[in-house]
Amino acid sequence: MSVLTDEMRRMVEDQHLGFVATVNLDGGPNLAPKGTTRVWDRDHIIFADLGAPDTVAGLRKNPGMEICVLDPAARAGWRFRGRAIVLSEGALFQHIRSSYRQGDGAPAFPHIVLMTVEEALPLASPTRPRPSSPET
Repeated sequence: MSVLTDEMRRMVEDQHLGFVATVNLDGGPNLAPKGTTRVWDRDHIIFADLGAPDTVAGLRKNPGMEICVLDPAARAGWRFRGRAIVLSEGALFQHIRSSYRQGDGAPAFPHIVLMTVEEALPLASPTRPRPSSPET
């Protein structure tokens, strides 16, 4: 049974922006927004590396990662946890890379990160009451 439900898939496809958490080579945290975040299939989320040497280097050493996708208007989203591989060649890399292309002017990118989703947790931020303004 796959982890990604239709609701989760819609959220990722609607937002396209994932906040990716990885571990740097020095063991510290690395958090980076990825505007190329997409669902690949019912078990995988992908993003293209458009110039993220810290993210890619960290994932090559420690493939554990999380991706947070949030709908700011709804104040809700999903936190996806899993393990990633960095693709830079081969048939799967070429197939995924071609799925991003939208014409001859599309930028080339050296890597694609393919994360196997192992767990998905809902995110919700309750609305806080606004402070009342003093009457004058």
